[in-house]
Amino acid sequence: MNDLIQKIKSLSEDYYEEIKEVRRHLHANPELSFEEHNTASFIEQKLEEFGIQEVHRIAETGVTFCLEGNGKGKTIALRADIDALPITEENDVSYCSQNDGVMHACGHDVHTANLLGAAKILNELKDHWTGTIKFIFQPAEEKSPGGASILIKEGILENPKPENILGQHVMPLIDAGKVGFKKGKYMASADEIYLTVKGKGGHAAMPENFVDPIAITSQIIVSLQQIVSRFANPKMPTVLSFGKIAGGTITNIIPDEVKVEGTFRTFNEEWRKEALEKIRKMATSIAESMGASCEVSFAPGYPFLINDEDYTERNIEAAKKYLGAENVEELDLWMAAEDFASYSHRVDACFYRLGTRNEEKGITSGVHTPTFDIDETSLKIGMGLMAFLAIEELEFSQ
Repeated sequence: MNDLIQKIKSLSEDYYEEIKEVRRHLHANPELSFEEHNTASFIEQKLEEFGIQEVHRIAETGVTFCLEGNGKGKTIALRADIDALPITEENDVSYCSQNDGVMHACGHDVHTANLLGAAKILNELKDHWTGTIKFIFQPAEEKSPGGASILIKEGILENPKPENILGQHVMPLIDAGKVGFKKGKYMASADEIYLTVKGKGGHAAMPENFVDPIAITSQIIVSLQQIVSRFANPKMPTVLSFGKIAGGTITNIIPDEVKVEGTFRTFNEEWRKEALEKIRKMATSIAESMGASCEVSFAPGYPFLINDEDYTERNIEAAKKYLGAENVEELDLWMAAEDFASYSHRVDACFYRLGTRNEEKGITSGVHTPTFDIDETSLKIGMGLMAFLAIEELEFSQ
């Protein structure tokens, strides 16, 4: 096994400069969800350069292919997301985004580059492992309904069907050189909430003659918090937050309506459905009791993400072999959402974190910020560890 680790680390070092340039190209040329046409073409071009054949498109901008080892065995899948965010980059770097208002602020350029690097390594070593590895370069992680659900509908988990799926995501809270894992439930479901409170507007000096949707909306927002504090199981993490309120134009006019947008997140699908129905009933009844009405709608988001206990434990032990136990951290629950979750409800999954932080270099910004960047040395671990975890799950021959 030490021989395999040394082979992969050596190849990661050899390919580092190339994969770094791949990452910089992707970072400078980001594309939004469902628009990743040039990104997909670039991925196909790199795979052709690596000598990888029979690459296919899926869902227009997704790219997938399989590598076969030197004998029959199980099938696993490796996934990277490829889309960017509608954020204007503020970094002063040579590879800064060239697409105004679009930025790889969540590290999907890193994920794509690392999976390409892993593909190159695994292709180089394919005479030394058995089984099948399905590679998934997935579009539209950042936009509901999410590329994962679309790829699943189009058969990405069939022909061949993987027994396990592995995903990697940058983590700017963890130092470069380290990784993090969490067994079991890891990331929350996320649904969008839209409320429209309709009253009767007029002059603010005579509120008795009108139905004030601003006052009613404030009552609804405060009351809805009881769904978390009084209905949710205290042992079940639940978040209800409102991020947007729009209504009114001036200080002395009561508007006709107020619009509110928010998010609901949790880790149980039954409670998720129950809570959304409680939100609907409570919001409409409060509005009606005060002479108004409330239209309630939801945009269903991703389910909660669950890491298979046994598969994740195997990956943790493998990561310790590859990096040393001191460089493998245990993660806590994370209330953010990720569409890799859709895979995790159908296939034994493991979604782990790649450390990218370097305080000495000033690389500390969080994801989804205009100054997000990575310590690029993390690419060596990113591609190498994913390749090693894949072979460990299959079978390596000297």
